[in-house]
Amino acid sequence: MNTVLYFSPNDVAYETRAYSKADIAELVNDHGLESLTSTDRQFDFWFTPSTRRCQRRPNRCATELLLATTRFTAKTVPMLRGAVVVATHDSEGDLDGLSWQQLDLLVQRSRSLSKHDDRVLSRRIARDARRQRRNVEAAQAATARRAKARTPDQLTGPLVVWR
Repeated sequence: MNTVLYFSPNDVAYETRAYSKADIAELVNDHGLESLTSTDRQFDFWFTPSTRRCQRRPNRCATELLLATTRFTAKTVPMLRGAVVVATHDSEGDLDGLSWQQLDLLVQRSRSLSKHDDRVLSRRIARDARRQRRNVEAAQAATARRAKARTPDQLTGPLVVWR
């Protein structure tokens, strides 16, 4: 039985099972699977680099855990987006389940973040949200400009000139 942690896009963590990388790909809803490993090479963070509209928001819980288990700083930790799976691997590099000791260690490490790290990460997430909002607004404005810029022969129906 391979117990893994699944961090949903809405920042809720679940304990579930995965037996292969295909199971992990199914959990994160994509096939472009990538991973990062903790500093002690004990934990693997599986995620997808795609940024579908529903998965553009950073997964704060998974990002905090990545920060707590690596040498990244709050300024440099990659923002994990969407669903994230945390697992481990055996001596041959194959997927393996998390033991109770490893789960306890993850809990301890997640509680080790400083208030400074929390503030820096909160600022980065807020800045990212503003950037996302601006991008959406710019895309909507561009669509509106294109709609206004249509020439009469691009409009549906005949053009009638009144005298």
